[in-house]
Amino acid sequence: MSEWTLICKIDDIPVLGSRRVERAQGLDVAVFRNTENEVFALLDRCPHKGGPLSQGIVFGTSVACPLHNWTIGLCDGQASAPDEGCTPRFEVKLDGDQIYLKTAELQGHATDLVRPIAGPARRRSAA
Repeated sequence: MSEWTLICKIDDIPVLGSRRVERAQGLDVAVFRNTENEVFALLDRCPHKGGPLSQGIVFGTSVACPLHNWTIGLCDGQASAPDEGCTPRFEVKLDGDQIYLKTAELQGHATDLVRPIAGPARRRSAA
């Protein structure tokens, strides 16, 4: 097994955009590209309410969560003050125009985390 998994070419991710990488277990990974052609990878889950970071707005080395506008650092997954929390980051390698993620992290990093289930509250029936 290779230490790195090829994800895509850098041009497959729009500038200031992202691409989701599905995993066999656990939540997807979001791979981001900024205007400097730097590439970052985070679990596709905001630490606040679980919003999909891949749908957020990328600016500089941060992404704004689409649900509540929390700013999450792309380098470390840390929420910007005054907000608190962190989402797991994944190691990225850019080789020419090819983007790779560490294979072991794709298979086992943060696979126990889940996205919150949204929807109407269920009432328990009276017994």
